Amino acid sequence: MDLGGNGGGLPVNNKQRAMTPNKSRGEFPRNSRKDSDGLSESPDLEFEYSDTDKWASELSELYSYTEGPEFALNRKCFEEEFSTHVSDKKWTELDAAQHRAHAMRLLDSLEVIVREKRLKVARAILYMTQGTFAECSSEVEVQYWMRYNIFLLLDVGTFSALVELLNMEMDNSAACSSAVRKPAISLADSTELRVLLNIMYLMVETIQQDDPADKPEWKTMRETFRAELGSPLFNNEPISVTLFGMVTKFCSGHAPHFPMKKVLLLLWKSILFTLGGFEQLQSLKVRKRQELGLPPLPEDSIRVVRSMRAASPPASASDLIEQQQKRARREHKALIKQDNLDAFNEKDPYKADDARDDEDDNDDNDNSLETETFPMERDEVMPPPIPHPPSERVSFPKGLPWAPKVREKDIESFLESSRSKFIGYTLGSDTDTVVGLPRPIHESIKTLKQHKYVSIAEIQMAKEEEYQKTPLSGGDEEVEMSATELLYQGILPSLPQYMIALLKILLAAAPTSKAKTDSINILADVLPEEMPTTVLQSMKLGVDVNRHKEIIVKAISAILLLLLKHFKLNHIYQFEYMAQHLVFANCIPLILKFFNQNIMSYITAKNSISVLDFPHCVVHELPELTAESLEAGDNNQFCWRNLFSCINLLRILNKLTKWKHSRTMMLVVFKSAPILKRALKVKQAMMQLYVLKLLKVQTKYLGRQWRKSNMKTMSAIYQKVRHRLNDDWAYGNDLDARPWDFQAEECALRANIERFNSRRYDKTNNNPDFLPVDNCLQSVLGQRVELPEDFQMNYDLWLEREVFSNPISWEELLHGNHGAAVCASDRTTEYVHLL
Repeated sequence: MDLGGNGGGLPVNNKQRAMTPNKSRGEFPRNSRKDSDGLSESPDLEFEYSDTDKWASELSELYSYTEGPEFALNRKCFEEEFSTHVSDKKWTELDAAQHRAHAMRLLDSLEVIVREKRLKVARAILYMTQGTFAECSSEVEVQYWMRYNIFLLLDVGTFSALVELLNMEMDNSAACSSAVRKPAISLADSTELRVLLNIMYLMVETIQQDDPADKPEWKTMRETFRAELGSPLFNNEPISVTLFGMVTKFCSGHAPHFPMKKVLLLLWKSILFTLGGFEQLQSLKVRKRQELGLPPLPEDSIRVVRSMRAASPPASASDLIEQQQKRARREHKALIKQDNLDAFNEKDPYKADDARDDEDDNDDNDNSLETETFPMERDEVMPPPIPHPPSERVSFPKGLPWAPKVREKDIESFLESSRSKFIGYTLGSDTDTVVGLPRPIHESIKTLKQHKYVSIAEIQMAKEEEYQKTPLSGGDEEVEMSATELLYQGILPSLPQYMIALLKILLAAAPTSKAKTDSINILADVLPEEMPTTVLQSMKLGVDVNRHKEIIVKAISAILLLLLKHFKLNHIYQFEYMAQHLVFANCIPLILKFFNQNIMSYITAKNSISVLDFPHCVVHELPELTAESLEAGDNNQFCWRNLFSCINLLRILNKLTKWKHSRTMMLVVFKSAPILKRALKVKQAMMQLYVLKLLKVQTKYLGRQWRKSNMKTMSAIYQKVRHRLNDDWAYGNDLDARPWDFQAEECALRANIERFNSRRYDKTNNNPDFLPVDNCLQSVLGQRVELPEDFQMNYDLWLEREVFSNPISWEELLHGNHGAAVCASDRTTEYVHLL
């Protein structure tokens, strides 16, 4: 019998198998179906988590629908420039030499003083990066010419010229002051910036796409461009630091006309290209563990998560009421159906044992349905399971998806408690001495050590502690100047401001945020000059605004997650510095506020008009849009970018709270449990995994009644989240042993971070006690000393009084009689200085 490819190694029953699509057999159910209890059961979302969406989708999200008329304007500017130099031929008909010559002419024309002329040339270059679409008959052809033209423009040095123009536009005080005074900002206020950012984004996004059919010289150019983007070649800083500066300037109110969506998209793709995505992170982690002499990773986390299946979501209150009514009417029929399911009762991880297993969305009302016992759940009416012949019984694969992990600290605490219990004394951090302990304890210690996991972060923290203890004998630290290190050095002076600015924009873009007069305006690059006058135009603009906000959330969530992951791998205190400032800027309640909505509606939102997406809109004839077609949206099962954003935000929340007791308590204080439980309704394995992780860390603080009422969620945690062998997360023991002292924990961490940053990056304020001492008389006397102006005016008088008129006892000085000759010695030294 075909088992359906259960890659995660999880036991599944027939009911789950019927509900879950099997990709290996091409089963992708589109419609919801009813389970045996009459509850609506949706299929797993066919979503594959990756660094980015498909290339065509990423290209289309760069443009707002209100920018549609500008495609024709770009084409017109190019054709005017092109016709003056090349006649009677199309761009696609020229040879490589002619292409290069025209690209060079355009680049030279960018250096004119007149703004209108410069903008016209920039639009012509933008048309080239858009694939000279007027001469193409299909989207594939447009993408081919995009690649060709972009590598051509990169080869002639266009990107450096664009960065210079971008810096000039950023410093344009006239445009900034004009935008500040305007009551309403529209697309027209950011025309030059949008054109430049469009070209730069298309270049970065296209060049980072690794196509096996690329020419060898293109591959060389890609690696060179990657190194240049990550190094301080542009304005003595990486391009990402320049873009971060634009974000903070926008949030401060000094430049409200900046097209923030395009800035954030370019910032995200620059970080992704220079630092690497999730696959590169995994391979880099493997390499670093090898260099540090650590054992290999127990599994590839990316592959494990991709092979997992979604769990059945907890039932809502309405589902429970409907279930109760139907069972009351059809008690006998329901018992017959239950008969077939009981054969696999022991295999079903989500089998409800009583009514309290089904969860209500509101934690305060979890017990509202507990008084009623459903007929199916009374032991006396349950028929015995029907025995099946051995040949028909399905054998399910056993085992959990993750290898268990144990920290050194866990082994130490286990041994300490065992020694105190059986012997009555402790040995500190000694994890080898087991004298006097019973045999079962020996076996437990052996098992714990077999699954011991030492992280790269622990090694880095130990090394940093050694550097702080022995600043002189510890030697100089060899810091690899990777792209991550260069980026951290670039953003370090203003990192707190960057984090606050990103979270401000995220708050403004969140669907749960209400419009406030003091909030920042993130719609500057989507609102047209003339507001809509018809219902259809208003609907189109409404879709555009919602799509605009979704793309901003997608970009910010990806930026934060990439930076956190890369900084953590590069050095743990770089990660902690960024994470702490995110926490101080209220990132945790902000993410919870984001999820405090109908998350299924957000995941399945239809804020797209596919016929207006680039490059479809420039190749095909546009059909007439109607209100009905706008309301219908597309036929996709879910919105890729929204599901991507949700998973990113959950991963960020996990990274901020992992192993941080005080931040875990913030989840409890902000009542995150009911919010996170609602997110479990999204049937996507990766999203559910990170929700379950967040529920697991706070389970012990939610009380016995919560755990009793949410057994389905507890079972899912056991099934999907990694096990820590001696972690009593499900029981809530010894809670008083760890009081919530947020301030002390964060202050201790902050002190370690500041010592790290000061030691490694603050070379000007080093402790003078640790500076090397120059004992060479010649070099000391040879140092140049700046003398004050009043001394120089009376220099002759000072020489006569202090040097020439005072005898120097050289004999006493040479024989070491310091007391007698000290004054003369000082004067002599000063005299030699002056000479």
